[in-house]
Amino acid sequence: MQRKVFDILASGGGALVTVVLVVAGALLMWGYSFTSSSVHNQLAMQQIYFPPQAAFAHAKAGTEITPSMIPSVSQYAGQELLTGQQAEVYANDFIAVHLSEMPYHGVYALISTAARNATPGSATAAKLTALESTSFQGTTLRGLLLEAYAFSTFGTIALWAGVASFVLAFLMALLTGFGIWHARRVPAEEELLVHHPQSVIATA
Repeated sequence: MQRKVFDILASGGGALVTVVLVVAGALLMWGYSFTSSSVHNQLAMQQIYFPPQAAFAHAKAGTEITPSMIPSVSQYAGQELLTGQQAEVYANDFIAVHLSEMPYHGVYALISTAARNATPGSATAAKLTALESTSFQGTTLRGLLLEAYAFSTFGTIALWAGVASFVLAFLMALLTGFGIWHARRVPAEEELLVHHPQSVIATA
């Protein structure tokens, strides 16, 4: 095969790969933008705010703010919950802590079972029914926030994958351009170097 023909074919393949990478990068960036805006808008509708900074000055076990919340939750003190990262912190380091301090560690299934088995009309049954409602609400909100965090993570992955696609597309475009430049400079009659075992044996 002539070297010029090979360079043209390789350059054509490189150009095709470049287009594919650019399209993939654009779609990934669109996915990141869509996911980020959706998560932001859905969280904004909930109007959830982190406790103010002053609340963390009196952290105490069994209260709204516990010492375990200071390293993570306090960094967002007073802010509105709008990002996936904030959603994870609020779900795991705020809601989960309060659920764990409830009877049966706030596990809805356990509280619900205990409420059904309690004597109807008793004080224990009434207390468990109230706890069941609180556990359900807290568990549901925590699950929704963690779902928002998961989608936010997918968006972040799409962002970096898109950046990688554009970088690879740029490198491939450079190689394609070099291939076209080389195809124009190489003599039309030049052949690719072909290895002939017979010639090597004869030489030896």
